[in-house]
Amino acid sequence: MVFTRRFIILIALGAAPLLVLWSSFGATNAVKWALVTYDLLLFAAAYFDYRKTEDPAGFEISRHIPARFMIGQENKVEVQVSHPYPRKFSIQIKDEYPPDLELRGERLLNAEPRRSGIRSYVGSVVYKLYAFSRGDYSFGDILIRWVSPWGLTVRQVRVPASETVKVYPNINEARRHELSARRNRQQLLGHRRTRMRGQGREFESLRDYVRGDEMRHISWTATARRGRLITRQFQIERNQSIVVMIDSGRLMTSRIDHLSKLDHAINAALAIGYVATSGSDNVGLLVFNRQVVTYLPPKRGHAQLNAMSEALYNVKPQMIEPAYSRAFQYLSQHCKKRSLVIILTDLVDRDASSELLAYTAALMPRHLPLIVTIGDNDLRSLVSREPENVPDVYRQSVAEELLQQREEALARITELGGLALDVPAGELSIQLVNKYLEVKERGLL
Repeated sequence: MVFTRRFIILIALGAAPLLVLWSSFGATNAVKWALVTYDLLLFAAAYFDYRKTEDPAGFEISRHIPARFMIGQENKVEVQVSHPYPRKFSIQIKDEYPPDLELRGERLLNAEPRRSGIRSYVGSVVYKLYAFSRGDYSFGDILIRWVSPWGLTVRQVRVPASETVKVYPNINEARRHELSARRNRQQLLGHRRTRMRGQGREFESLRDYVRGDEMRHISWTATARRGRLITRQFQIERNQSIVVMIDSGRLMTSRIDHLSKLDHAINAALAIGYVATSGSDNVGLLVFNRQVVTYLPPKRGHAQLNAMSEALYNVKPQMIEPAYSRAFQYLSQHCKKRSLVIILTDLVDRDASSELLAYTAALMPRHLPLIVTIGDNDLRSLVSREPENVPDVYRQSVAEELLQQREEALARITELGGLALDVPAGELSIQLVNKYLEVKERGLL
């Protein structure tokens, strides 16, 4: 039995006058018996009130959560309560949600009385949990409390409801970036390319020549046969391979906009996976740090996208240096078909950059490498502002040197025939999708 604030106030209000009399006239028998009688009557009323409170056995309580939580967004949790009682009362629900998730919303249910002709009342309370990181999270039990009819006591019951939920990378963001990237490229390239025709190297069909078509695509045989200019129409090649390599080492632990660099890289990898599988390309995955953590050979279809999401949901950045040698050797052994190899990593010092460049260059000409780094906004802002003192000058000098080393490394890979991107975290997914579409349109694979 748990007493309410009302009960405590009544105890105090009843005891105060008697204590005044006690201090004025002494501890007479009349005062003693009055104090004891008041307390006994109040406790008896509380006990009777508690016995009138609804029986916990009549409650049915359940929690409903989505099969997957998504990182970086609010995830809905619903706790449903049903009871057969005619009284209207409030139920306080304490759902033991994972403490690493942020609660958004109240958990108080104003339960209506059971209506005539209906066996039980059914109500629910909905709250939201915001996930800042991926992985496994555990819910505990559900505790409900409600006040007795006279408001003197509180009754509570704990319902076993332990379960685990997985927080996955945000595939909804991947869909949004894919649509945005395609829309942007259609506006950039014009309507002649909106259906992905006229580019690439895979022959699709013949059609009448229109002004602006390239002369080298004219089919002179068909032109002679039909008596008018006929041009060959091409479409972007399908069934090509893309492999996304993700560095989960030390440099991917820093956080930007509440997410680690690894989280941004994973979201970008899923965006590429979504676009590639939608376009009938094969997409694979390789996660590495000091060793190869996960490898999925290139495949196409929605099942491959689900496999990527499942493989990535619990990958955590490690405070260790990445072993590029092991990762690239593993890829060379297991991926023989020419592929666009996207390396999501970070570059800081010249030694790490030179090692990455050496192994990236070794991929060519069998593969087309694309190194993608997440731009450091703090470094760029440090370089752009005016130094206020001598320490600021030193810090700015170091920042400028780091940025210069990064730019030199990325320029070197383009000189060797590869591709490079250095973009802010907020633009990573859409810029990477744009680059992939550009590679497809130019027929670089």
